[in-house]
Amino acid sequence: MKEKLYEIPLNDAMDADEECPFCYLERKVEQELMDFVLGSCASYMESDTRDSTDKEGFCRSHQKKMFDYGNALGNGWILKTYYKKLIKEMKEEFKGFVPQKTSLKDRLTKKSGNSNPITEWVSAKEKTCYICDRFSKRYERFVATFFHLYKNDSGFRTKLSSSKGFCLHHFGDLCSGADRYLSDGERKEFYPLLFQIMEENMERVSEDVDWFIEKFDYTNKDADWKQSKDAVQRGMQKIRGGYPADPVYKMK
Repeated sequence: MKEKLYEIPLNDAMDADEECPFCYLERKVEQELMDFVLGSCASYMESDTRDSTDKEGFCRSHQKKMFDYGNALGNGWILKTYYKKLIKEMKEEFKGFVPQKTSLKDRLTKKSGNSNPITEWVSAKEKTCYICDRFSKRYERFVATFFHLYKNDSGFRTKLSSSKGFCLHHFGDLCSGADRYLSDGERKEFYPLLFQIMEENMERVSEDVDWFIEKFDYTNKDADWKQSKDAVQRGMQKIRGGYPADPVYKMK
C-alpha cells in the first residue's frame, strides 16, 4: 500500500521503536512549534503571529521552555505586545468590577458566594496557550490517522502488535479514540490487542526498574545491566508521558 503524506508521521513514530509513539510525536511537534515561534524565521515579527500570541499567550510549561530556548530578543518582542493587550483588558475588567456581597450563611459555611468575574477572567487566560492549542489540533489528527491505519493497513497493525506500547496518558486517549473511530466489531478486536500490548510492556518496564535497583547490590556489581541503564526515565515516561531525561531544547 502506497503511503499517504498524512500517514508518514504516524509510521515514523511507530518505526522509532520508543516507549510511546505519541510521546515521540508530541516532542517533535512541540519542537517544530518552538522553532516557528522563536526560530530563525522570526515569525514573532509577523503581525498575524503576534495577534495570535497576544490573544492566546503561553502556559507556564511552554513559557519556561521558550525562555530555555534561548532567543531573549524574540521573547521580549512577544512579551511587549502581550503586556499591552493584557493591561488594556485588565483595566476594563477592573473598571466594571463590583465586589459581591456574601450572606451570613455563606460566611458560616465558608462558601465564597457568587462567582468573581476577575477570577473568571484570570482563569480564562490560563486556559489558552499558543503552542498547546496548535498541538492539540494536530494531535487529534494523529489519533484519527492512527485508527485509519489500524483499519486499513495490515503493515501498521503488525507494527502495533510488536511495538513497546504507549505511556498511560496516551493509552487513555487511544481508548477514548477507539470509541469514536471504531465500530462495535472493530473494538472487540482492538481492545484485547491493546490491553495485551500494554500489559506486556508495563511488565517489561517494571522488570527493568527492578533490575536497575538490583544492580546496586554489591553481589550484582559484575552482572550485566541488561536493558535497565535508562529504566528510571523510561519508567517515568511510561507512567506520565514525555521525556524526563531530555536536555533543554535550544535554538539552533
